[in-house]
Amino acid sequence: MRGADRVAAIIPVLNEAPSLALLLPEMPDWIDEIIVVDNGSTDGSAAVARTLGARVVPATLRGYGSACAAGAAVSTADILVFLDGDGSDRPDQMARLIDPVVAGTADLVIGSRVLGTREAGSLSLQQRLGNALACWLMRRLWRARYTDLGPFRVIRRAALARLDLRNRRFGWTVEMQIRAHRQGMTVIEVPVDYRRRLHGVSKISGTVRGVVLAGWHILGTIVIELGRRD
Repeated sequence: MRGADRVAAIIPVLNEAPSLALLLPEMPDWIDEIIVVDNGSTDGSAAVARTLGARVVPATLRGYGSACAAGAAVSTADILVFLDGDGSDRPDQMARLIDPVVAGTADLVIGSRVLGTREAGSLSLQQRLGNALACWLMRRLWRARYTDLGPFRVIRRAALARLDLRNRRFGWTVEMQIRAHRQGMTVIEVPVDYRRRLHGVSKISGTVRGVVLAGWHILGTIVIELGRRD
């Protein structure tokens, strides 16, 4: 607990059992609730998470945004932390994202891998180019100054509800950032260090199909938000 606020960590996973076995013991002991959202794993990810004390919930609809939304829907915490289940995000740096939200100086805090230190090979060339393009478009279209679409982020439950996010795929992060900016929320980025995934190969950056799908959904979300009138 950070002050009077309850904090939940929400971790979407798809076949990340070996990484979860290493990641979950790293979680800070002041986290009130750890929710692992199983997005259709077949490798025993759910069993590993339960064994290590996490609450496991299913995401009935496949997709990154669907998993994040499912975790947020079952949590009763005041502050929600989102991080990936592959171990690339650093739980020991979680406080630097949470503290501005607890202090009331930010509604949304994004952990920027661009501003932090990255292990060699942790971000592929296509990830770096995709991030740069999406951030450039947000700056040109909405004057929203972001450096990253990083998955490691913190937001108050009430603020997340106001955003009314619709995307259930890879566009979830960029939709959050665009809508937070358009609603006048206080959004800050803090540097976070980024490491190579703890096990296996990324299902997004590690395959051509994953890269294409992620790019399609991110750019498509930007186009959809551009057409919104509210």
